[in-house]
Amino acid sequence: MITSVFKKSTPLNYSLVVILMLFFFLLYQFQDLAWFKSVLLIAQKVFIFLLLAGTLFINNFICKKNGLSKDSTYTVFFFFLYVLFFPSIFDNLKIVVANLFLLLALRRLLSLQSLKASKEKIFDASLWILLASMLEPWCILFMALVFISVLFHVSNDYRNWVLPFIALAVVVIGFMVYATFQAVTVEEFWLNKLYIDVTLTYFTNNYQNWAFAIFMTVALFMVIVMLLSYSSKPQVLLSSYKKLIAFFVIAMTVFFISPDKSNDLLLFVFAPLAIMGTNALEVFQQQLKQELILGVLIVSSLFTFFTQL
Repeated sequence: MITSVFKKSTPLNYSLVVILMLFFFLLYQFQDLAWFKSVLLIAQKVFIFLLLAGTLFINNFICKKNGLSKDSTYTVFFFFLYVLFFPSIFDNLKIVVANLFLLLALRRLLSLQSLKASKEKIFDASLWILLASMLEPWCILFMALVFISVLFHVSNDYRNWVLPFIALAVVVIGFMVYATFQAVTVEEFWLNKLYIDVTLTYFTNNYQNWAFAIFMTVALFMVIVMLLSYSSKPQVLLSSYKKLIAFFVIAMTVFFISPDKSNDLLLFVFAPLAIMGTNALEVFQQQLKQELILGVLIVSSLFTFFTQL
């Protein structure tokens, strides 16, 4: 029943997911209405929701544009369910914006396979990643994905290897202008946050711990299905799937080594995992298995959401 709804790609389905996200977003925000007294906070809440809604469609665009799944609404639905695991994301503007920048970079890197406007895509992707690293310093690790993409597609032109450093120079110049007016140093703004902390002691209650454990189990299942089905993918798409897996690995690395650790950082893995979830449903073609996967994920996401309210 659930699969029959979301296996179609229609405006009604997309609207349904956005409405569901709005419902749970408001449910979370209405726990404490103190923000309702400030116009600035109201604007911030609205902005966060619009960014998350936009992220849904960017993720869906990446998936469809690069032929990573069939025509359905599964990708946006999976992304929405993952957000419910960690509702504190609804308050984290910095992480939501950084994730949006990373998805814009991923979009450019996956489209590099067409070999059209390669230099523009490499520069744009590098710029988006560097901007994301201004918000979350360890996002700088995603620059590895730029060089992986260059290696896969356009490694024969040395200028493609230099472009990320040109993007870095642009960001550095922009930061210097910003620092001049704000009286901050690169050490205070960025370098002091760039150290490794692999401890997982940030949980404030058992419910956050459960959400993390359940989500990681779901993620492990999706990754295993992706790896097992990798050899059956069309040859032309293999490099795209490799970049998707690399994006996931880098995102998990950012989470585990970040000193400013929270479950919100797992937002970075939602996009590749949403595509992997869609892939899992396509691998298990029997409707009963598809319903079971979606059913378990829905129950898990709702359980973790309501226990964290």
